[in-house]
Amino acid sequence: MATPTGRATSGLAPKQLGHLVVQVRDLDRAEDFYTRILGLSVTAKFDGHAVFMSANTELSHELLIVPAKDDSPESQTSGLVHMAWQMESFEDLKALHRRLKDNDIEIVGIGDHGLSLGVYFRDPDENELEAYYEKPKAEWETGGKHIFDSKFPRRLE
Repeated sequence: MATPTGRATSGLAPKQLGHLVVQVRDLDRAEDFYTRILGLSVTAKFDGHAVFMSANTELSHELLIVPAKDDSPESQTSGLVHMAWQMESFEDLKALHRRLKDNDIEIVGIGDHGLSLGVYFRDPDENELEAYYEKPKAEWETGGKHIFDSKFPRRLE
């Protein structure tokens, strides 16, 4: 059920779907498609390893493309890697982290992305999920090589 503002009513819930990570067989070809055809902007790039893209210049990214582990045509390694749910506040991320632990959900990783902090876990079908909090753009540190080149200033515990 949703409130008049469209937010879920079950208490603690993500703000929105934040980004998808997709494996591709040809990183350059995929980057060309998503920028030239779909009109996304590259927000950060790690040559040969990852391209972060966004349709909204206020966000760090909505799509991250990474090369598939096996680029053979019959490979099943391309496709969705994980979905990431953006939390409204850092306090919400901490509360979800506690809820995962309280319900014996295995936390498979904590990701410090500089401008965001993410908690990685799996759903009952083993799909990888990330819940994260991203600092507002005005607080991003831009002195490094790219927007992810810093440390997140807070910890979950």
